[in-house]
Amino acid sequence: MDSKLVIIPTYNEKENIEKITRKVFSLEGGYHILVIDDGSPDGTASIVKNLQEEFPGRLFLLERSGKLGLGTAYLTGFKWALDKGYDYIFEMDADFSHDPKTLPAFVEKAESGADLVLGTRYAGGIRVINWPLNRLLTSMGAGMYVRAVTGLPVSDPTGGFKCFRRRVLETIDLDAVRSNGYSFQIEMTHTAWWLGFRIGEVPIVFEDRRVGKSKFNGRIAREAFFMVWRLAARHGFRRHPKALQPTT
Repeated sequence: MDSKLVIIPTYNEKENIEKITRKVFSLEGGYHILVIDDGSPDGTASIVKNLQEEFPGRLFLLERSGKLGLGTAYLTGFKWALDKGYDYIFEMDADFSHDPKTLPAFVEKAESGADLVLGTRYAGGIRVINWPLNRLLTSMGAGMYVRAVTGLPVSDPTGGFKCFRRRVLETIDLDAVRSNGYSFQIEMTHTAWWLGFRIGEVPIVFEDRRVGKSKFNGRIAREAFFMVWRLAARHGFRRHPKALQPTT
């Protein structure tokens, strides 16, 4: 059976981490979880350590010294996953905005030929729950902006619910990835697309976090705004990779 690792970055997620862990482990398919905790002062890491006694060999924890950012957390997790030999590597939030029950659909899409699978909130309709209108419009506008500037042909380029096949992360130069906030999601997808990997999308329902505080802020938005232009300039503002494979 192909091995599957769900990477979950955390900072102050004590209300969510046990519930999301149990939900993932209730699924068939042999999923493992790697929690990357950025020194949460609320004791998130301690909860994970207690759960490790119940789920030995399936639940792993990397503790970092402070709040080092979403992008660096995922890059750390990617390198760990490659070193351990996982075939499917997922990105997922701890706060239930990403529903774990969708994980099998990602695997199915990857097995049908996609190298990178994105969860889409917008293809075929809007599936977002409990967001204020201004946040929804900002998200949808960001997607339009990314497509207009770079030509990236996906419906939800800013989303953070993803599945990478191992070969994608082996091919990308992870040490060259520069973005760290939500622009990290755009950079990784754009890089995979430009390298010719096939991108698939699966519909997801996105529900705003049930408990806890959102990490999104103006600095993160500004970073994403300028990162899009850097990605376009990196390839001479060309809008199509030379060796583009068809999306699925």
